[in-house]
Amino acid sequence: MNPFYQHQLLQTRRQFFGDTGIRLGGIAMASLLGSGTSKAVGSKVHPALNGFPHFEGRAKAVIYLHMNGGPSQLDTWDYKPNLIKEFRKDLPKDFLGNRITTMTSGQGKFPVAPSRFKFSQHGECGRWVSELLPHTAKIVDDLAVIKTVNTNAINHDPACTFVMTGSEVSGKPSLGSWISYGLGAQTEDLPAFVALNPSFPNGSNAQALFSRMWGPGFLPGRHSGVVLRAGNDPVLYLENPPGLSRKDRRVMLDSLRELNVQGFERFADPDIQTRISQYEMAFRMQASVPELVDFSNESQKTMELYGQRVQQPGSFASSALLARRLVERGVRMVQINHRGWDSHGNLPQELSNQCADTDQACAALITDLKQRGMLDQTLVIWGGEFGRTVYSQGTLTETQYGRDHHPRNFCMWMAGGGIRGGTELGETDDFSYNPIKDPVHINEINATILHCLGIDHERFTLRYQGLDQRLTGVKPMKVLKKILA
Repeated sequence: MNPFYQHQLLQTRRQFFGDTGIRLGGIAMASLLGSGTSKAVGSKVHPALNGFPHFEGRAKAVIYLHMNGGPSQLDTWDYKPNLIKEFRKDLPKDFLGNRITTMTSGQGKFPVAPSRFKFSQHGECGRWVSELLPHTAKIVDDLAVIKTVNTNAINHDPACTFVMTGSEVSGKPSLGSWISYGLGAQTEDLPAFVALNPSFPNGSNAQALFSRMWGPGFLPGRHSGVVLRAGNDPVLYLENPPGLSRKDRRVMLDSLRELNVQGFERFADPDIQTRISQYEMAFRMQASVPELVDFSNESQKTMELYGQRVQQPGSFASSALLARRLVERGVRMVQINHRGWDSHGNLPQELSNQCADTDQACAALITDLKQRGMLDQTLVIWGGEFGRTVYSQGTLTETQYGRDHHPRNFCMWMAGGGIRGGTELGETDDFSYNPIKDPVHINEINATILHCLGIDHERFTLRYQGLDQRLTGVKPMKVLKKILA
C-alpha cells in the first residue's frame, strides 16, 4: 500500500473513510501494472516496477540533449530555399494567426528573414543540413529528423516544463523521473537519472533552468535527477571530512538508518524512505563518482573525436562524453541541458556560437556509442522547447536578424535504440510556419521514447489528485511508428 496514504490514515478516522476509494483504485492499478508477462528488471537498489517493461524494448538507456532556448529550425534543419525571394516582404496575415509574443506583437511589420546559412545534402538519405552543423551532417544516416514538432506553450518556462514533464502545469514528474520510477537502473553505484548543466558560449541569451525539468513531481523523491557539477567536485560534500574513515561513515549510516526505519514505522512518511535511499546512494557514489569523472583511461582517439573542448570540465563536449560513461555504467537516463539558444536579436553570431559549441560533440556521441556497440540500446534525442519565427524580430539586413518564439513547428532528431536512421518525418509550409504533413505533438515524442524503452505510455499511469496521471497527458497520443526500426 502507498506509504503516503498510510501516513494519512494515522491522522483522522474521517481521512480513512475519505481515502478508501482512492486506495482501492490504487490497488486495482497496481494489479493492472503487474499483470504483464515481463519480469522486473534493474538492480536491487533501483528495481523496476513489477511487470516492467511491458514488452522487450530496443533501448535500455536514454540520453536527452536539450537545447534550452529554442534553436532556429530555419537555420539548421528546415531548408527553405525559396524564402530568398521573400526577403523583407511582410509575412502574409493568414500565416500569422493570433499567437504572437509581446516581444514582437508591437512591430508594425513582420518582414521575412531567409536563413543566411548555406544548406547542402548529406548521407545516403540526402538530408539537407545547414553549414552550421558540419559534424552532425556526417551522421545523418543514423538520425530520424522530425520537422513538425509542436507544443502548447509560447514562453520558455511553460515550454521547458512541457517538454520535460508533458504538461505546462508545474508539479508533474519529469521524463527521467518517470523512466527511473518505471524501469529503475542497471547499477547500484550510481543514480538511475543524472542531469548535467554544461557551460555555454559567452554572449549568449541564456534562459534560466528550472529544477522541475529533472524533478520527481509527485513521485518519490529518490527518482529525482541527480545534478553532477563540473570539475573535481561533481557532488558537493560527497567526500568524508578529514579524520572520518569510510568504515566510520558506514557505522554512522547504519545507526542513522535504524532511526529512520523507526520513524517510518511510526509515521509512514515516504520522505523518510527517500532520505534512507539518498544516504545509501551518496555512500556508494563516494567510490563510484571519482572513477566516473576521470577521463584518463579514455583513448586519445576518443578524446579527439569529441574535440578540444572535451578537456574542459563542464563543457558540453565533456558532458557528452560523461553521458556515454554514465549509460555505460548502467545509468538509465542522462539529461544534458545546454543553454543560450534564445536568439531574439543577433541570431547569426549567437547561433553560430551555439552550434560550434555542440555540433562536434553531438556527432561524436553518436559515433562513440556506435563504435562501442551501444547505440542500438541507447536512445539519443536532440531538440529544444520550441522553434523560431520566419519573420525578423528587430532590425533586418542581409546579414543580421533575430527570430521570436515559434511553437507551431520545430525540429528534433532521434537516434539509436528503436529508431530507423536516415528517415525524416513531417513537412512544413513555404514559410516554416505551420505543419502541412504529419504534425507531431511533443507528447508523441515522449510516447515514442517510452515505446523504445518497452513501455506502453497509456498503461504507465499513477493515480494522483483523483486522476490517472501519465507522462503523455490525458489526451490520445500516438507512437511515431514511421521512424521506428
